[in-house]
Amino acid sequence: MTSPAITPRDLYDRIRSGDVSVLDVRNRDEFDAWHVDGPGVTAAHVPYMQFVSAQVSGDPAALVPDELDEPIVAVCGVGEASDEVAAMLREAGVDAVNLAGGMDAWGDLVVAHDLGGVVQYERPSSGCLSYLLADGDEAAVVDPLAAASERYAEDAADRGLNLRWAVDTHVHADHFSGVRALAAETDAEPVLPAGATERGLDYDATLLADGDALSIGGRDLVARHAPGHTTELVVFEWGDAVLTADCLFLDGVGRPDLEDADRARELAGRQYDTLHDLIFAYPEDTHVLPGHVEATTPLADDGFARDLGAVRESLAVADLSREAFVDALTTDLPPRPANYEAIVATNLGRREIDEGTLELERGPNNCAVSST
Repeated sequence: MTSPAITPRDLYDRIRSGDVSVLDVRNRDEFDAWHVDGPGVTAAHVPYMQFVSAQVSGDPAALVPDELDEPIVAVCGVGEASDEVAAMLREAGVDAVNLAGGMDAWGDLVVAHDLGGVVQYERPSSGCLSYLLADGDEAAVVDPLAAASERYAEDAADRGLNLRWAVDTHVHADHFSGVRALAAETDAEPVLPAGATERGLDYDATLLADGDALSIGGRDLVARHAPGHTTELVVFEWGDAVLTADCLFLDGVGRPDLEDADRARELAGRQYDTLHDLIFAYPEDTHVLPGHVEATTPLADDGFARDLGAVRESLAVADLSREAFVDALTTDLPPRPANYEAIVATNLGRREIDEGTLELERGPNNCAVSST
């Protein structure tokens, strides 16, 4: 017994175009930890075994929560249990389809947005953003995902670009870096902030200090040290845009406790200084290209970008005193990203990445402190 299925990209497009009802049939702890989210998404949980029981002695349709409107997308871990549930519901007269590949496939989805000279890659399941920057026939990828390394290489090749640099803005704690994987697949040089050595970097890379630049065609990608989220983090100037990484998002700022929880207040203070002395000093019409987004509707040119003036105006923490800012960033923080210590160790080169390792990064974006 099978049901009609939609792909993760189909689901993404549905979320972008209107309201979507998602019925998650995994275990409750799995649903609570991570589920399909986004603008207009109503997600509800009913475990698979309840539908199995209802098929024998009841009405599967009666298990559908009242808050879900048809059509319904059934979701599980790999798309098998949810396929059965969707088929049961269709037999009971409910308009239901299955998410092919389940949450595993949803976690693998990466969508490209052309922002005009910049390709922004979005991973909808976690909010991670990465960038392909090009000038002439040369290019760099900033904050690549290990899971998407082949995608960046293929896209650069399709555009006739020589991928010179694979760059991380900082040592990531929520996903596995694709810097080494991309370097292995292409001639790209791995690049990290100079401060990564103090955090224990254990592989060879080009290191960037404040003011250092990478040449891409006839343009420079300029690094600016922007500590706060982590001690080594850099942002990048690229024409009239700044890639703000996990320093500044469109609706919040980076949390300061992932590198060292005992130093969270110190790093929050450095985050305040970075924002006021560096980021907010750029012209108000500077385009902010963040490293993460919350599940929200894209704001410009089909992707996630916004002028600095508008971002600052929307941030509740922007006009706080330094002390109040530190308090805000260190109080009631969300849960840390799942397996963040293993992810950090891997991104420093102390552990190798394999297909099984990539499972450790699945989950939501927990690198932000929302402040809107």
